[in-house]
Amino acid sequence: MLYYEPRLTVIARPAFSEPAHLPVQWGGEGTDGEHLAEFAGRLCYMSQRNPAGRTTREYLVNILKQGHGSVLEHANYSLLLEGVSRSLTHELVRHRAGFAYSQLSQRYVDESEAAFVVPPAIIGDTALESAWKTQIESAQQAYVALVSELMARYAWVDDKVHRRKMAREAARGVLPNSTETKIVVTANARAWRTMLELRSSEGAELEIRRLAVLAIRVLQAEAPGFFGDLEVYTADDRREAARITYHKV
Repeated sequence: MLYYEPRLTVIARPAFSEPAHLPVQWGGEGTDGEHLAEFAGRLCYMSQRNPAGRTTREYLVNILKQGHGSVLEHANYSLLLEGVSRSLTHELVRHRAGFAYSQLSQRYVDESEAAFVVPPAIIGDTALESAWKTQIESAQQAYVALVSELMARYAWVDDKVHRRKMAREAARGVLPNSTETKIVVTANARAWRTMLELRSSEGAELEIRRLAVLAIRVLQAEAPGFFGDLEVYTADDRREAARITYHKV
């Protein structure tokens, strides 16, 4: 199976429970995550009565303008990423502050029928795709052969689960960076903003840039008050990128 684009699924979002003894005079629409951030911000100044009469989204825009991004750290969003390569996740996990990751383990999961992610740079070029597929097929065949041989080599290991792990952890070395993986990524809204700003830029590697643009669209639907200032556009290289209005909140 080949992936030509990633798949993102929101699997967790904030759930806000307003304290009855500290009610906020809410204005306009707002998600639980946005209300959570507004509540936290208003608590700092005990401004629950909303003296400026701002809507939730207006309040958050003002937060972004002022650079008071700490209140965004209360709202966490978890995404399931599929159809992404090991090459991409090697870059993604470099974002540490505010992030948590759980990724498919090649030591335990059989990759004999692994999927692969077609690099964006070669999509549409028949010759390049053909050459790439040849290398991918060869690597997968080598993996299958190695697992079989290693299982035989470690036949003396009685625990079959441990034996398979020993074989797969050694054989995975021949699999390319294009091997598809699945990963759960959780981060607070502030951390997501930093990652998306960096990885959606024109200078970002193409696959992670494509992922970041898709994540922007997904998260904007979830919480426009947090991510509405990220603007997707078509860059000079004819690929989508994004720019942000409020940097390093």
